[in-house]
Amino acid sequence: MEDIIKEYASGYEMLRDAIEGLTEEELRYKPAPDKWSIHQILIHVTDSEISSTARLKKVLAEDEPALISFDQDAWANNLGYDLLDREQYLLLFNMLRSSMQPILSNLTSEQWERVGVYPDQERYTFKQLLVYRVEHVRGHLAQIERVKKAYRENQ
Repeated sequence: MEDIIKEYASGYEMLRDAIEGLTEEELRYKPAPDKWSIHQILIHVTDSEISSTARLKKVLAEDEPALISFDQDAWANNLGYDLLDREQYLLLFNMLRSSMQPILSNLTSEQWERVGVYPDQERYTFKQLLVYRVEHVRGHLAQIERVKKAYRENQ
């Protein structure tokens, strides 16, 4: 799990590296009307992190807590992602990830196996939820690269 914790901790730097040197035009470019810009992706990643940090803590603190997801498209469409401050959101992402580090460094093997339950009765261990957080950032980093490529191809 050491590698997962390390990659989880480096999520902020990975996002920063992915957008380094991009212009505002590149950050706001949407490859299609129904696709997200890099700016929107970054806001989404942070909103997801807010929700997920609470889920991770619930699983560690409560006995088999109920876990709730959020409708990412509704959030993106109804919360004015284009109007939100990307820098504030990136800093918030960094703070959320940093705040989890002392917890992650002191987990027992039993805590890794603690479980949360979604409304459909799907059960996830803390370990599975943390791995998903790492994979979520990986997936959006790949999405950012696709948007960058689409921007270059359309210029």
